[in-house]
Amino acid sequence: MTCPACEGTGWKAHERDGVRRVERCDCWREQVTARLFADARIPRRYQHCDFTNFRDYSESLTRARTRAAKLADAFPAVDRGLFLEGPPGVGKTHLAVAVLRHVVAATSARALFYDTRDLLRVIRSTYDPVVRTTEIEVLRPVMQADLLVLDDLGAEKTTEWVEETLNLIVNTRYNERRVTLFTSNYPDIPDETDTNSLLCRIGFRMRSRLHEMCDFLELRGADFRFAPANATDKELLSLAEMAREKGSRGVGAVRPMPARAQLREPHADLKWPGGRAGT
Repeated sequence: MTCPACEGTGWKAHERDGVRRVERCDCWREQVTARLFADARIPRRYQHCDFTNFRDYSESLTRARTRAAKLADAFPAVDRGLFLEGPPGVGKTHLAVAVLRHVVAATSARALFYDTRDLLRVIRSTYDPVVRTTEIEVLRPVMQADLLVLDDLGAEKTTEWVEETLNLIVNTRYNERRVTLFTSNYPDIPDETDTNSLLCRIGFRMRSRLHEMCDFLELRGADFRFAPANATDKELLSLAEMAREKGSRGVGAVRPMPARAQLREPHADLKWPGGRAGT
């Protein structure tokens, strides 16, 4: 159906102080925003996520929501991204998507969401001769997006190729001063011998770079995936407290992973300094 205000042209006329002018029609802006949302690759499960339906029932969640909303409101006049750290199910991805959605709606920025494992899988697929997509076609939008959400950092099995690929992405965005949001289940503990730490999963070099380009926010709470659908804030707080008493990092906490050194694999026939994809 043709828009009655602009008759499908995308421009509408209006008169101010006796002068007739034209401006972009609301329908055009809505179409642009819808296209940007579609291009952002937000998973269907998270497409409803925004600040209004984020449950900030604990002090850490309220603090994280406030900081994330501040970044979203100030974009693009921001020089640091966010690193959202916490156990599974506390709302890290929800909050990152809320920032992305707000930024796209308010500024028409080019934004992109990727689960880290999915991104690495897509890059690996470019090494298949049957696949016509090249690695630069995958990497270019990731590196050039005005806002990138890289979800679940550290979840991928650590290899030299994984480390070098992620460092390439992070360093390029750092050098170009592009805002990036990361989420991770792994705590930021400065001890590489702790196999359940962020440092063990991503290495000294990337951890150092992330601290340069992001504010780290720790989210603590119950795992929504195990909570009743109609749980109150008080009940969620009780679930979180029970998890802490059991010495876990939340219901459904991260399981210990093999040590970083044990995950190293020799690579030959290097594609770039990180080694062959698909390993």
